[in-house]
This record gives sequence, structure tokens and C-alpha cells, in this order.
Amino acid sequence: MTRDPEKRRSVPPELGAYLADLVHRTRDVCGPRLVSVLASGSVALGDYRHGRSDVDVTVVVEPDVPPETLRELARELAHPRLPCPAAGLELVVYDADFANRPSGAAGYLLNLNTGPLLPERADHDAAGTPAFWFVIDRSITHRNALTLWGRPAHQVIAEPDPAALFAALRACVREHTDGEGHLADNRVLNGCRALVYCRTGRWTPKRAAGRRIAATDPDFRPLIEAALHSFELPRPAAAALPAAEVRAFLSRVREQVDRAADATGAAP
Repeated sequence: MTRDPEKRRSVPPELGAYLADLVHRTRDVCGPRLVSVLASGSVALGDYRHGRSDVDVTVVVEPDVPPETLRELARELAHPRLPCPAAGLELVVYDADFANRPSGAAGYLLNLNTGPLLPERADHDAAGTPAFWFVIDRSITHRNALTLWGRPAHQVIAEPDPAALFAALRACVREHTDGEGHLADNRVLNGCRALVYCRTGRWTPKRAAGRRIAATDPDFRPLIEAALHSFELPRPAAAALPAAEVRAFLSRVREQVDRAADATGAAP
């Protein structure tokens, strides 16, 4: 798949000092076992919204990194020890051997969530963790990540194979259809992003995906436009959207994901 040149994107100014400090601390803790520090998510896709977006960071380390090093890294990067200016930091650490193989597993060494609007989490055991977020994030990272330090993403993060990726998209849509723990606008716009991926094979920023689907799917245009309006607001001010309409839209998304998976030969 085509990757956008990194020179077209840059770190948002609101995050520059923070990410520089994050890289500095990560290098200090991991030392020569550090391979790469990569910015993914909305930063990589050029759609970071200050006050709304999380900061997604992927760290790749050598396989022999000691568990205590990972625990120290979680402590050093936790908010407010390292004050996060965004809604939150979602940082995932992989060992280089795992990251360089296509996989449908979660596979992380550390899954750190921290920040002013995120529940604190520092998980070192990927066993039993739903894998779909990590599979989708690795695909986005492989194709689009900004290199903050070390080797570029396409050299260290493997693209998941189509079967694993479509399984992850299906699971993501099911999660958003249930809706528990997710803002309604984010559920709708993630659904739009899944549709655009199925139609184009490319990862698109959520707002751009929403505008594209609103222009082509008139049945759900009012819902998507309401989600886009809500997404411009700070996270605590996000609007409530009609629950039945959100579920109906996501059911439509799932049907189209299934058809795209069948067309590519990716088994359910």
C-alpha cells in the first residue's frame, strides 16, 4: 500500500515539547535496546484536535528488554510526572521480533494509557486482551507514522494481513455498535473511517472520512454531520446522538465491511 511521505506532515506545535521530552525519557530508560519511537493515530494522519484527540505513540524495543525497564518506562511517562497536554497518551511498546511479523494478536509488552481525560492503565500482559485496536493501529502506523526517533515505521512495523485486518475491523464495528464507554461521535466517525478503508484501501482521518461518507450516503448524512459538529467540541462537551440511528448506521457499516472482506477473500 502507498505510504504518505513524512515530509508532508509534522508534529502539531501543541505537542512538540511534550513529544521531545517523551522521546528523551524513553531513550534514557531503554538505552541501546530502543529501536524506534513513532507517532501514529491522529498525529500521523494530520487530524490532531487539541483538547479532543489522544496522542498515539508506538515504541519498538529489542526483544531482550527487561520487564523492569518497561515498568520504569510506564512510571516515567505517566501523567502528571510527564504532564500530557492532550486528552491523553496511548502508548504501546512492542518487541522488534513481534512487530516485524504480520499478526492478528495484540502482542504488546506495555499498553500505557495516561493523561487528564483517560483512565490510568499500565498493562504488561497482552494475553486475553481484545486485539482489534492494536491490529488497526499497527496498520495505520506501518503506513503513516511519523518517526520521532530511530528507524521508520515501515521498516519495523509489519502490515497485518488482510484476514487479520478485516477481522479487526469487524470487531471494532461490533464494539462501537454496543457503544459502552465510547463517545457517540467517535463511534460514528470510526465507522466512516472503516467504510472509506473498505472502499479505497487507505486510512483516512476521521473528519475527512465523515465528510466523504456524508456526501455519498444521504440516508445517514444528518447523523454524520451531527457527529462532525460534535467532534469539533472538547471531549467533555461532546453531543449525545440518537442511539437507534447510531446503531443503524453501524449495522450498515458492518454489512459493507463484510462485503469488502468477502471480495478480498478474507475469511470471517
